[in-house]
Amino acid sequence: MKSVEELKAIREKALKEISIRENENKTRIVVGMATCGIAAGARPVMNAFVEELNKRNIKDVNVTMTGCVGICRLEPIAEVYEANGEKTTYVKLDAEKARRIVAEHIVNHKPVMEFTIGAAEK
Repeated sequence: MKSVEELKAIREKALKEISIRENENKTRIVVGMATCGIAAGARPVMNAFVEELNKRNIKDVNVTMTGCVGICRLEPIAEVYEANGEKTTYVKLDAEKARRIVAEHIVNHKPVMEFTIGAAEK
């Protein structure tokens, strides 16, 4: 940093990023990225979510990560939080399943029930 103007620009950029993350009117996809999730393949799952959303030019969905979700045997796990507060938990994911979740759940608003925690427990 060499000037006050540069500091102000950095501050404005950071504030915009924070407001984007805090926007409650957006759908959020949260991927479990603790060591259990990463070991089970969560990184390619998260990348697939981001790539598919970018490919479809979907801007109103945030993809974030969290630590351990607490059900390690069902990793990789992702939770979709709708803007209306509804949550769907997807388990035993891979990159292809993540792409399908974007196509069916995010785009067409139809959760992929066969990938949900309820289906995995049967």
